[in-house]
This record gives sequence, structure tokens and C-alpha cells, in this order.
Amino acid sequence: MSATIRIEVAYALPDRQWLIPLILPAGASVLDAVLHSGLPELIPDLPALAGHVGIHGQPCPPTQTLADGDRVEIYRALTIDPKDARRARAVKAGRK
Repeated sequence: MSATIRIEVAYALPDRQWLIPLILPAGASVLDAVLHSGLPELIPDLPALAGHVGIHGQPCPPTQTLADGDRVEIYRALTIDPKDARRARAVKAGRK
């Protein structure tokens, strides 16, 4: 087993995105990756600090251990419930 792992930390806003490659010690957690990415200093209200994270599109706890090649994703809070958005689109489509 390697003493280090290569991972990426991804975060996107509507007008900007970050994809930060990192080399961390084996056994590092998702939270370790987020903290080492430097994003908490750039974005003080970063959702990852509230546990809104995942690996390759699968939500996970911040304590999840990372593997070589993982992509840590930081998820933004939803602005509207997906069910409400779908209903609104259906109503709008019915009016046309």
C-alpha cells in the first residue's frame, strides 16, 4: 500500500468552480481533504464544514477514509425542493 494517495476536491458555484488536486497521506479522510484544499479559507460558509460532501457522486460522512483516485465533492444546499421544482415545470408545460 502506498504511503500517499492522489485525490481531487471539487466545489462549484453557479459562476465559478474549483477542482483542486491533492496528495495526502494514506488514511486521510474527506474532511482532511477539504481542509487541505484551502477552500475553507476562500469560502467561509463552505457547505463541507456542515457535512455536505460525497465521493464520486455518493454522499458520505466527512470521516470517510479516502482511496487513491477519489474525487471529493462538496455539495451546495438545494435552493428549492426537487419535487416542487418538478411540479412547477409540469404546471408551466401544461400552460403552453
